Amino acid sequence: MFFASDNWAGAHPSIAESLSREAAGYAAAYGNSDLDKRIEAKFNEIFEREVAVFFVGTGTAANSLALASVARAGGVTFCHFDAHVNCDEGGAPEFLTGASRLYPVEGSDGKMDAAALAAHVARFDVPSVHQGRPMAITITQATEAGTIYSLDEISAIGEIARAKGLPLHMDGARFANALVALDCTPADMTWKRGIDILSFGGTKNGCWCAEAIVFFKPEMAEEVPYIRKRSAQLFSKTRFVSAQLGAYFEDDLWLALARNANSMADRLRQGLARSNVARQAWPTMANEVFAVVSADAAKRAADAGAKFYDWPVPREMPKLLGPGQRLLRLVTSFSTTLAEVDDFLALIA
Repeated sequence: MFFASDNWAGAHPSIAESLSREAAGYAAAYGNSDLDKRIEAKFNEIFEREVAVFFVGTGTAANSLALASVARAGGVTFCHFDAHVNCDEGGAPEFLTGASRLYPVEGSDGKMDAAALAAHVARFDVPSVHQGRPMAITITQATEAGTIYSLDEISAIGEIARAKGLPLHMDGARFANALVALDCTPADMTWKRGIDILSFGGTKNGCWCAEAIVFFKPEMAEEVPYIRKRSAQLFSKTRFVSAQLGAYFEDDLWLALARNANSMADRLRQGLARSNVARQAWPTMANEVFAVVSADAAKRAADAGAKFYDWPVPREMPKLLGPGQRLLRLVTSFSTTLAEVDDFLALIA
């Protein structure tokens, strides 16, 4: 019963086999192998246009280098208060962008409110060396709250970015989970809605460590080879990232893995909806579920081997918990089974 994080899950067997096959031979280093080139071309196919792709090892590196590629002195990047870049990356975005700063924007359900974003960006309409200047906007899809920006919500933020001449970045650590939940194409969820740069995550969805920065306007990526090298993210054996992604994309495995994770989360949501002793804290769509349960039930589950994290109560929901209750984050993965979900629900019943 592993619900602590999809990072706890291992690698899918097909991806492990692909790594083993690639380990037996020789290939050009630093992204110059035939395999690297094939996977770069695959990204063009998936996103229905020519893109520039750069492989890195972690989501933090992908997000930070994506923002570093558009960095400017005094730069300000707008994000949600609870965005991963703001809360969980140890200052890496600020460090790798040369001390630019993140500007948190409010919004319910883990999503930036477009009207609030527009108002905050407008504060910088009159240039001031003291305040700095807008540099970028970043959204997380799926969000840290397990919610998903609709296509219209992405478009609304994209319009603000275009009006102000700001690049729009998407943190897609759980990109596949959001994609299958919305049942749309990768192009529909990104560049067709105004996204300029994507952090494409595979690690949480069955890869070992496979992340990529995708530029939908290749001309925007001119500095990236240099900042990737400077930040020690240019792997000599890049083909081992490509080997993972090759298996990941084969026969749409990546989408099947995300569907399993989402469907197991759906089963958790359905079980909580039937329960009279626990409840879903707020509606979610992807592979994260937030549950309000009694402290006794949470301890009972933990004692039986269930793994999960306690989660801080959102600032806009101060009265979410009653006496003796805990807020748990439950994350399903490509390898989560029906038995795990049902056993957990039985334990907290």
